[in-house]
Amino acid sequence: MTDRRWLVAVDFQRVFGDPSSAWCAPRYAAAAANTVRLAGSFGDRALFTRFVAPAEPTGAWVPYYEEFPWALEPPDSRLYELTDEVAPLATRTVAAPTFGKWDVLRDVVGDQPSLVVAGVATDCCVISTVLAAADAGASITVVTDACAGSTDDNHQKALDVMALYAPLVTQSTTDELLGSLG
Repeated sequence: MTDRRWLVAVDFQRVFGDPSSAWCAPRYAAAAANTVRLAGSFGDRALFTRFVAPAEPTGAWVPYYEEFPWALEPPDSRLYELTDEVAPLATRTVAAPTFGKWDVLRDVVGDQPSLVVAGVATDCCVISTVLAAADAGASITVVTDACAGSTDDNHQKALDVMALYAPLVTQSTTDELLGSLG
């Protein structure tokens, strides 16, 4: 890859990819496959994130985990592992007990990077990460077919909201982005 963009792969974890999980994103497999295609073009500038539960929920997270008590697992739980197709590519990984990952990403990518974002769920962790990063001055390209929402409708709604942030946030498909990398 010749440019200085980072690939940020948000939360490609078992909890979102396992069809038996209450948090499964229905199009997870397709999003993960497209992210694998992208990762090869970014090399050491591919950064994977993981959502993890806090050791002790506080504030609004208390009722959240009362609704999802099964998710209160330690960070090294199988539930929060990256899935098999992406794990070998994840040489750089950061974790946070929040939907948005900008606070932990900034330490690796700097204050005003150019980010290519893929991930799950489009309508939760992806949008939370993208909007905070864009607000901080990052240039963002969301790869629409390398993201998966909690439902197809919620995926599209999140993409529609992020489109409102142009030109800070743009959208592309995997093929379009790979074609632009030459």
